[in-house]
Amino acid sequence: MNGLVPPEGTPLLIGGKLVPGGSGVFATVDPATEEVLGHAADASAEDMDAAVAAARTAFDDSDWSRDPALRAHCLRQLRDAMREHIEELREITVAEVGAPVSLTSGPQLEGPVGDLTFSADLAESYVWETDLGVAEQMGISSRRVIRREATGVVGAITPWNFPHQINLAKLGPALAAGNTVVLKPAPDTPWCAAVLGALVTEHTDIPAGVLNIVTSTDHGLGARLVADPRVDMITFTGSTATGRSVMTGAAANLKRTFLELGGKSAAIVLDDADMNAAAAYTAFSVAVHAGQGCALTTRMLVPRARYDEAVAAAAGTLSGIRAGDPTKPRTICGPLISARQRDRVERYLEIARAEGGTIAVGGGRPANRPQGFYIEPTLITGLSNTATVAQEEIFGPVLVVIAYDDDADAIRLANESPYGLSGSVWGNDPERIERVIAGVRTGTLSVNGGLWYHADAPFGGYKQSGIGREMGVAGFEEYLETKLIATPA
Repeated sequence: MNGLVPPEGTPLLIGGKLVPGGSGVFATVDPATEEVLGHAADASAEDMDAAVAAARTAFDDSDWSRDPALRAHCLRQLRDAMREHIEELREITVAEVGAPVSLTSGPQLEGPVGDLTFSADLAESYVWETDLGVAEQMGISSRRVIRREATGVVGAITPWNFPHQINLAKLGPALAAGNTVVLKPAPDTPWCAAVLGALVTEHTDIPAGVLNIVTSTDHGLGARLVADPRVDMITFTGSTATGRSVMTGAAANLKRTFLELGGKSAAIVLDDADMNAAAAYTAFSVAVHAGQGCALTTRMLVPRARYDEAVAAAAGTLSGIRAGDPTKPRTICGPLISARQRDRVERYLEIARAEGGTIAVGGGRPANRPQGFYIEPTLITGLSNTATVAQEEIFGPVLVVIAYDDDADAIRLANESPYGLSGSVWGNDPERIERVIAGVRTGTLSVNGGLWYHADAPFGGYKQSGIGREMGVAGFEEYLETKLIATPA
């Protein structure tokens, strides 16, 4: 396809070498056209075993974990290499992910590449030792020092929706902290991860075995990575159901786990808000990248007295958005990643109808898109917060509008969910907004359209939306252990 993808397909990266997959190759498909783009190496269990062994050896036998200056240098090299090849990466991202090309100037590509700067800088500026001073216990005076050290071998398992952002949000901090990594990306988007192998080997001084990339169609390899006793930590982003399996698999070795899971986030529109602005913003956001974002606000909670007004505003926005070709600069709603995912969204729309909901806008496949995994931006009305589509993560361009009675009821409904990943509040009264902020149990919250995503800002959720935080100093520290050293004073 381009210079980063060999004609025979992308290889694995194991122990510093680009190698073929033990199980051959598998196809990666353009979700906008359903055409095969090319192939990626299909790893075997033996390949995964070799990758873990390489990461273990690199951590135990090299100075990587003890040399923050080298780590910062290597991360900047990776950043610069990705920038040098940014147009090739953009082409791969649009084709393989189905991501609208406009998003590649932000969170689908250029944003996370730039975020490597934060990790590199933090490796150099972080305070690795803290002196607690002298204390006396049982007549013995001791000077105590807290030292932060790398956790060890990290297994990173990532999804397909924002592959560069999620891959680099794990690799940047994990490597900056001194860990070695085995990355297993989703089989839907293998190239976005695999092309890093060539960049790492050709353009960086990252030592052999520090980063290993294992693409595969075998989901059992993820479970194998989780259970391997040589792996010290698992960082996983994906569904809550799979997150439970990760926790179960890691429990046998009491392995540290970071989990960023599902969401069913609520946008609360207070009765003094600009309804047109709030509804239009919320509706627009669920259409971005066909709604394939875990932190999108897919429930819009509005005052009962203004329900019809909110529906009209959201409908006006969604009816003006067409699911289209992701290569076109003005497209914001591209295809879903696969036929399987499109079938999932369509099943939820049938459930909504069966439970008494009304499809006010959209609800089907675009007539002008016979090829590709497209779903029209969709608005569902007439359901309560207990409806299936108000409680379960759909991962498609679908917004549900739900009525509430007062501010307390809005907070209750926002929290009436197994998830707590993100959310928003719209209004004019600072005191009422603050009450909502204090009441809603969620990891991130936007006020009147404020953007919470940035390299220095921690991201993660409450309840079944996950454990731990990614990005920011908090995300960096997920990859560190704490050692206390006491010496005679």
